Amino acid sequence: MSSSRGELGTVVTEATFLAHAKHGRRITVCLPARDEAVTIGEIVTPIVSVLQDQVGLVDEVLVMDHGSMDATARVARHAGARVVPCATVMPQLGRPLGKGDVLWRSLFAATGDIIVWLDADLLDFTPAYVTSLARPLLTDPGASLVRGVCDRLRDGVPGEGGRVTELTARPALHLLFPELAHIRQPLGGEYAIRRSVAEAVPFEIDYGVEMGLLIDVAQAFGADSVRQVPLPPRAHRNRPLHELSVQATQVLRAILTRAGALEDGDAGIVRPPAATLTPTIDALAR
Repeated sequence: MSSSRGELGTVVTEATFLAHAKHGRRITVCLPARDEAVTIGEIVTPIVSVLQDQVGLVDEVLVMDHGSMDATARVARHAGARVVPCATVMPQLGRPLGKGDVLWRSLFAATGDIIVWLDADLLDFTPAYVTSLARPLLTDPGASLVRGVCDRLRDGVPGEGGRVTELTARPALHLLFPELAHIRQPLGGEYAIRRSVAEAVPFEIDYGVEMGLLIDVAQAFGADSVRQVPLPPRAHRNRPLHELSVQATQVLRAILTRAGALEDGDAGIVRPPAATLTPTIDALAR
């Protein structure tokens, strides 16, 4: 954990205040992960030791392991997380088909009334990510979805990350969903949502999931129910350009589908609202 002692003290003070604002609500911090053994321990450890054990803000740290071939599961368990293999959740649907499918399945595995999703490849993690994202959902009844805003680093240079965001996602929102054009980082993997909200909307199965959730939540609960909060600078493993092309295509597909600009056959696979289904989890994953 990269937090200094002073920063950690500030986080503990904030987390203690928020813990008293829970009023019986449970918070799950969920990390979808695939081959993230290098980083996941440094993320899980401070959440468990500070926010869960010391303060009681977080009730559960859940790692959804998407077929990792490295020591991700072992490292996460050692750090105190509950690790659930994604394929054991709603197994009748077969193997998970992408990031969005993993997040959708996490709704059936998580126990929280509020879910904070974090990417598992974050570098220089601080538990302030969690307190900042959880705060509006604990203190503002009108908030349904909370998205983080941070300075994204690329090769250590501020402001050079988020290429798909700036070249695809935000221009498309500006043109097709102008009520959401103010959302600065619609694709970031750090955000929080009420369970009741997440269970009421469909999920894209791939990298279109964040965009799909943003638009669907705004349409179902109002664009003014989407909050943005500042987060510490975000550094993570940058993807090569060919991988970003795939991501950009999936993001654009999610936007165009919701704008009615694609034929049904081009819309891709979408998981239905979780509230319409009965959860199925293999006994070994419980």
